[in-house]
Amino acid sequence: MNVTREEIHRIIDEIPESQLPIVLRYLKRFTDASDDPVQRALANAPVDDEPQTEEEQRAVQEGKADVRLGRTLSTDTLKRELGL
Repeated sequence: MNVTREEIHRIIDEIPESQLPIVLRYLKRFTDASDDPVQRALANAPVDDEPQTEEEQRAVQEGKADVRLGRTLSTDTLKRELGL
């Protein structure tokens, strides 16, 4: 696939302002990853396309319910509880 920078710039110009922080984080992976082999591997890892098991689906639903019900910990509280 032959992609030009101009095409990428055009697409970026069409992204809604509210989505720019997400796009920036994603794009930084490509520039930052070149110096860090772990980051480079993560940036180039294939998408996980395996279907979720029933157990995984239940765990996701439980996690979403916990967030909805406010059953979460702040980072500071978690660090304190873990002694970090």
